[in-house]
Amino acid sequence: MMLSQMWMATMMCRRGISKQLLLRFAASCLLFATYAHVPGLLWAQTATEDRLLYRGWWPRHSTSSGNVYAGPAECAKCHPGKARAQKNTPMARTAAPVADSGILAGHGRLTFQAGRISYQIARSEGKTVYTVTDGRRSISAPLTWSFGDGHVGQSYLFERDGNLYESRVSYFDTLKALEFTPGRKLNEPQDLEQAMARPVTGAELVRCFACHTTSSTINDKFERGQMIPGITCEACHGPGLNHVAAQEIAYLQGGAWETGQDADLIFDPGKLNPADAVDFCGACHGTWWDVKLGGLVGLANLRAQPYRLEKSRCWGKKGDARLVCVACHDPHQELVRDSGYYDRNCLSCHLTSTAAKPTTDHQGPTCKVSIKNCASCHMPKYEDSRMHYTFTDHYIRVVRPGAPYPD
Repeated sequence: MMLSQMWMATMMCRRGISKQLLLRFAASCLLFATYAHVPGLLWAQTATEDRLLYRGWWPRHSTSSGNVYAGPAECAKCHPGKARAQKNTPMARTAAPVADSGILAGHGRLTFQAGRISYQIARSEGKTVYTVTDGRRSISAPLTWSFGDGHVGQSYLFERDGNLYESRVSYFDTLKALEFTPGRKLNEPQDLEQAMARPVTGAELVRCFACHTTSSTINDKFERGQMIPGITCEACHGPGLNHVAAQEIAYLQGGAWETGQDADLIFDPGKLNPADAVDFCGACHGTWWDVKLGGLVGLANLRAQPYRLEKSRCWGKKGDARLVCVACHDPHQELVRDSGYYDRNCLSCHLTSTAAKPTTDHQGPTCKVSIKNCASCHMPKYEDSRMHYTFTDHYIRVVRPGAPYPD
């Protein structure tokens, strides 16, 4: 979850618990009434909070103890290739101690001016210090956490009296500078403390770290004791200590461990059905119901890629079952940002010639315009001024010239 996804998640949390419960209850009744006669469809497009009520692994799931995690170093012993490549993914670098932030290391001093308030992030005595001043008074705090790998931007947290606070400003790569964190701008702050930061507490704190780190939610609360920075193996595959122990026992006994032998000890998201697979990624990136219940409209839902994908004609019952998030994005590999790279994914379903006839593997019609750079036409980009970045819309469709953003 990048800076924009953290903002999106916060907006969902702010809608109010009572309203969410009412909407979720109404939505559940509607879903049940619609699909009660088709049990296999009851899991389609489910809100993440409802998923987390059930036992079994799911991203952001709480555990009873941090001791059930083995850590990425243990995973790397048997899966060295995937572990090595995964370290370079945006997910792996989506949260880190400020001391490990390459963005801040590359900028000795960052400043931002908003009216009479001046903001600065600079190195001082071996620490990265965040300072806010109004010309008469200054307050400072050493930053502790950076969120986001920096490609789009990076936001920061600091700790004071045991509580965590989000800085009012963030770094944006297109600006190479600081600006207000999306949704955090205050035209007339009440005091310097409010101008400096906002507290991150309760459900928002739990969710932020659950989507940016591994092993941070224990007994439904945020716990930093055994937290692992970034999204590592066990954030998606579940706690792996028992899995590692079973592997070691098999090795000591001279046996060979067979793939799938310990299905209950480690989770394999690759075996999920299409609807569940997209919702799995949507636990942090926004499922269809997460967006609807959160009331995110317009460009606010652009970065909810699972929600946008599920609106596409080529997804779902009338689409291709192969079209899930991991069909294009391997979570173990660095994200490819060249749209032409994904042509092969489109053409694995679509025909490449008008003379060709549909087959089992190629049901999609031939594009009458081109078979190159498919995403540049069918997955348009939209600029989000709050993020100072242009994002790809994952709602795959035929785009009409001048058509407004489809909510």
